[in-house]
Amino acid sequence: MKFSFVSLFCEILYPYFEYSILARAKARNLISTDFFNPRDFSKDVRKKVDSYKIGGGAGLLMQVEPLCECLEHIHKSNSNTHFVFLNPAGKPFTQKDAKRLAKKEHICFVCGRYEGIDERVLELFANEVFSLGSFVLTGGELAALCMSDAISRNINGVLGNSQSLDEESFEDNLLEAPSFAKPFSFNYKNENLNTTSAFLKGNHGKIISLKKTLSLAKTKFFNPTLYQKYLFSRKNYEK
Repeated sequence: MKFSFVSLFCEILYPYFEYSILARAKARNLISTDFFNPRDFSKDVRKKVDSYKIGGGAGLLMQVEPLCECLEHIHKSNSNTHFVFLNPAGKPFTQKDAKRLAKKEHICFVCGRYEGIDERVLELFANEVFSLGSFVLTGGELAALCMSDAISRNINGVLGNSQSLDEESFEDNLLEAPSFAKPFSFNYKNENLNTTSAFLKGNHGKIISLKKTLSLAKTKFFNPTLYQKYLFSRKNYEK
C-alpha cells in the first residue's frame, strides 16, 4: 500500500511513520509514503496557493490550479490512485471503510487548509470524501493520519499478531470488551482492585462468553446507537 499526502505542511506528517508499528511496516515494504506540497505547483512568483472566496465571505480558499496540477502529477505517476478528501461534509469514516480501503493499491489524502478547498477540485478528482466527526479542525492532516493508521492496521502483515484484528472494537457492531493487564490484583490507595477470576481459570469457552457479555454491556453504556445497530443486525440474521 502506498499512501500519498497533499498538504501545505508536510512536515507535520513525516514523523508519524517513523515510530512503532508503522515504522516496522515501512521497513518491511508493507506500506510506503510520499508527500506533495501544492506550493511546488504554483505558478505565482510567491508560490501563493490561496485566494478570497467568490461572492464574499470570511477566510481564504485553496485555489484550483495549484491543487489540480499537483493531483494530476500524482495521477500520472499511478492511474490507480484513489483520491480521498477530508471535509466536514463527507461521510463518517468507519472501521468498515478502513478494511475496504486496505485493499487499495494507492491512496492519496488531500488535506485542506484555511477555509477549505475550492469545490471544483473535489468535483474533478475526489473518489471519496470523508469526515471524522461533527467538528472542525484547522487542517486535514490529523484526519488523514487517523485514517491512514486505521487502514494500515488492516493490511496483511502490518500487525505482529493478526488475531488482534478479530477482537477490535466495531467488529459486529460492538465495542471491544474491557481488557486487563497483569497483575491480577492491584492495591491502590488502600483499595484492592481485582479483575474477574474467570480470566484466570483457563476455560476458553467461559472466557469467550464473558467477553461477549462485557462487550455488550460496554457498547450499550458507551455507544447506544452502535448497540441498536447490533440488535438490528442480530434480528435480521435470526430471520
